[in-house]
Amino acid sequence: MEKLTRPDPATRDVDRLAELFPTAVTEVADASGRLTRVVDFELLRQRLGGGGEDGRERYRLEWPGKRRAQQAAREPATGTLRPVREQSRDFDRTGNLLIEGDNLDVLKLLQESFLGRIKVIYIDPPYNTGNDFLYDDDFSQTRAGYLTRSGQVDGDRLPLVANPETGGRFHSDWLSMMYPRLLLARDLLTDDGVIFVSIDDHEIDNLRKICAEIFGERNFVAQIIWQKVYAPKNTARWFSEDHDYILVFARNKDRWRPQPLARTEEMEARYRNPDGDPRGPWKPENMSARNRYDAGVYPITTPSGRVIEGPPRGSYWRISRQRFDELNADGRIWWGAGGDNTPAVKRFLSEVSAGRTPQTLWSYREVGHTQDAKRSLLRYVPFEHTANVLNSVKPVELLRRILQLAGRPGDGDIVLDFFAGSATTAHAVLVQNAADGGNRRFVGVQIPEPLPVAEHGLRSIFEIGLTRIRNVAAELDASGASGDLGFRVLRLDSPNLVDARVPPGELDQDALTSYADRVKPDRTGADLLFQALLDAGLDPGLPISAADGMFVAGADELVACFDRTITPAVVRTIAARRPRRAVFRESGFADDATRINADRIFAELSPSTDVKAVG
Repeated sequence: MEKLTRPDPATRDVDRLAELFPTAVTEVADASGRLTRVVDFELLRQRLGGGGEDGRERYRLEWPGKRRAQQAAREPATGTLRPVREQSRDFDRTGNLLIEGDNLDVLKLLQESFLGRIKVIYIDPPYNTGNDFLYDDDFSQTRAGYLTRSGQVDGDRLPLVANPETGGRFHSDWLSMMYPRLLLARDLLTDDGVIFVSIDDHEIDNLRKICAEIFGERNFVAQIIWQKVYAPKNTARWFSEDHDYILVFARNKDRWRPQPLARTEEMEARYRNPDGDPRGPWKPENMSARNRYDAGVYPITTPSGRVIEGPPRGSYWRISRQRFDELNADGRIWWGAGGDNTPAVKRFLSEVSAGRTPQTLWSYREVGHTQDAKRSLLRYVPFEHTANVLNSVKPVELLRRILQLAGRPGDGDIVLDFFAGSATTAHAVLVQNAADGGNRRFVGVQIPEPLPVAEHGLRSIFEIGLTRIRNVAAELDASGASGDLGFRVLRLDSPNLVDARVPPGELDQDALTSYADRVKPDRTGADLLFQALLDAGLDPGLPISAADGMFVAGADELVACFDRTITPAVVRTIAARRPRRAVFRESGFADDATRINADRIFAELSPSTDVKAVG
């Protein structure tokens, strides 16, 4: 029976390289003498035909701290996610997740569970306005440190350039914050997945460059302009900033296409039926075009007898004479009520596409504006202090538009927002599911950022989102909406196990006794269950049931017992279920003989079960 351990993301990357370039991966002994696989970069460089850091200039975005940011994405996660049942709704059955914690750590913890499973990501990261922001991750730099790292001053802080600039420090901090998160996010997307990122003018250029580097320039889809206000700001010093951007990149542009949008009432109203055509409403389309078409030059005689010598000067009929005669015989040419107009082709509503192609200009009339967003937030969160109402909140209709474009309602798409804020994305998922019968799931991650003003019942931005979703779900439930209206709250915390690493020479009998059970005293079986799910790469949104000291996740995907005393009868009961994975508390086995007996029981009753121990 092996111990349950979390996969190392760096090891996974080496495994991927080994599949492509097996000769560039070798084994070396680490400090403890164990063999581990590593990349021989010189061999890899040769295999790729030279390349590498040869000192030649190339087109790419660089900033002080980039290498540290790249390394941060590869460092393994050290914490775990603990369930918070009392703040959840329908905890055991829901697949929706609200996670409280720094998103860099949470993204690392979710890597194995959601690798290649997220269909759509939407994020609204903190905009870089030249001030410090919460997600500094030790990347933030002092003014002096930035000047040194960027080569503008020497070791004695003497200037190496005529006019050293310091404003780039904030760009560097922001880029270093975003880069590892986007690296991790890319691996979570399905092959036909897509990411939407809200941003303003301050970082749109840099954001597009790092997204092109991470997702690939060829996977750029669009740079959408969202009209975020309904009236100009007359107090603006230069221009009223009326829009933000939404940057769109696909995981694989060849695999993702936006879904068509529903036709508007205005579009439908353009189709009429003045001649009572049995094929239904239609609209006339101009028969002439400017593009050269040699077969599109011929005279036409109207039903009234008037001869039209040809198309308007400088244009061509867009169809050939033969095709025109076929359409006219089929009653598809409109000559006007008097039969004397220039002909037009009848385009029937029943024959056009059911949807419309999305555009890159989104008006507030269609997807809402910032005041709509604030009104919606205030409807579901009873603030005591207006200072706590977020200024950057997005309208629900904006997120619903993204969900409509990103995928089909019934595909069970997982929607991730790792800058969840006031939980607008989660709100939009619940409302859109209720509107179109969809079965989308949401995963929201938000750091517990304190509110500007303390108030009763709300301690952080995370709790704003939690309150909002709780009230949205209650409202939808009362209206008779079906589907998953629950949410499972998880909280990032320190590991469940005590660190048993003891410096050489300090290991004595008392230390051995204290590490007999490494599970921390305040951790429950439910805590250990979610650690087991993450370590096994299973979905922390799986349905959960508990009975007779056992936890069952999904359809026997994982069955666990974390009792302090594990009997052969309990082991036999779990083995009889033939689960894919079984996990036990290591200290629950009285001795080695009991543990070996458990392995024998599984070998007899369920040899395919992966049996692990934690603690």
